[in-house]
Amino acid sequence: MKRWICAVTATLLLGVAACSDPGTNSSSDGPAGWPEPTSSLAGVKLTVWAAQNSNTVPAQVVSAFEQATGADVEVVTIPDPYEQGVQTKVATGDKPDLAFWQPTASMLTAINAKTNLQPLTDAPWLPKLAPELKDITGILDGTRYAALVTSPAVEGVYYNKEVFAANGITELPKNFDDMVTAARSLKAKGVTPFFEMAGDRWATQWWVQVLLADAAQSGLWDKVNKREAKFTDPVVVDAIKKYKSLIDEGLFNTDIKTAKFEDQGAALLDGKAAMVLQVNSFFGQLQAKSDTAALDRKIGFFPISPSGRVGTFIPDQSNALVAFRTGDAKREAAARQLLAFWMGPDYAEFVKDRNTVSLQPAVANPAGVPKALVDVHASLPTAVGSMQALALANPDLYINLADMIVGTMSPEDVAKATQDQFDQLAKAAGAPGF
Repeated sequence: MKRWICAVTATLLLGVAACSDPGTNSSSDGPAGWPEPTSSLAGVKLTVWAAQNSNTVPAQVVSAFEQATGADVEVVTIPDPYEQGVQTKVATGDKPDLAFWQPTASMLTAINAKTNLQPLTDAPWLPKLAPELKDITGILDGTRYAALVTSPAVEGVYYNKEVFAANGITELPKNFDDMVTAARSLKAKGVTPFFEMAGDRWATQWWVQVLLADAAQSGLWDKVNKREAKFTDPVVVDAIKKYKSLIDEGLFNTDIKTAKFEDQGAALLDGKAAMVLQVNSFFGQLQAKSDTAALDRKIGFFPISPSGRVGTFIPDQSNALVAFRTGDAKREAAARQLLAFWMGPDYAEFVKDRNTVSLQPAVANPAGVPKALVDVHASLPTAVGSMQALALANPDLYINLADMIVGTMSPEDVAKATQDQFDQLAKAAGAPGF
């Protein structure tokens, strides 16, 4: 759910921790090697930190690993807000052996990867990954620090197939404006085209980011990182204005200011709204409310951008793990061994247990994976990076947009507040030029 949020205070706190000697435990010190996945680990205890929405993900793997190796693995749930909690603990020297973590460059910087994390370069499972996924995320300054275990989230449109069919929409929108045309047609027939959840705020940013997909493809976030572009530039302000104009036009649910995440899923499943612009965790909500057969019948997915059907990828913390430098060589090796077991001999069982899309071509998708999730995964090879994936810091764009929706900020206010915070975060992270 809210796994893409990087608060100022937490990032600044890690910035203090990052002031240690950058040469200490640097990536050049790499792991001593990759143990055999099933080697004996009798007497070794490992701790894995997870969020409330990822703490069940490793259950099957942990059980199988303990049985195969004799290790004792404890999964500890860190309360929400997860990222801030982890950053605070790490900054005070409290580290697990492994943790779920958003594998973007900005969040690897926030956790001070070069000092705190083991590099995972030359991991034995990397050649098994689909080529388009191997280097999509998890890398900071040329060094791999995160292991991708599930398909990265994609910003795109979940739609109710039955609502589309009942209202004469027989072809999926070809681009963003085509989608708006379909939305106006639906509204004219008394259907709520889009459902937004500004009460929970965090998903408001997806609209602006998909509107910036073409700009991202042309290097927008790299320019922002170099101070060659800003959130206050017309390309970003115009995207914010367009989002607001669609809301002002009445293409969203009337309770947009107070609606929550749970309301969003119910509205799409019940056919009270035709479309929801969301990420993979939204589909998890739908799976909790319905079975695969019903979801395949009712719910579809298509990526969207101004120029076409292009998705915006945004890997979250439930997609990947990092291994910490704890100072205990035996536990560090055991942590790498757990990852090698997870993505090696146990991987087929893991995807079957999670009923999720496989990242390895040699491991088939389980029979019960909903078609919409397969379509989300299929959009990754052509997807562009989100702000979270490509920008060096993640300002609270979503909070500012939610404030705009309730009427306390203008689009220009949103852009300025976001840029001001971006500058602060980048400076705290020691980014050149800030």
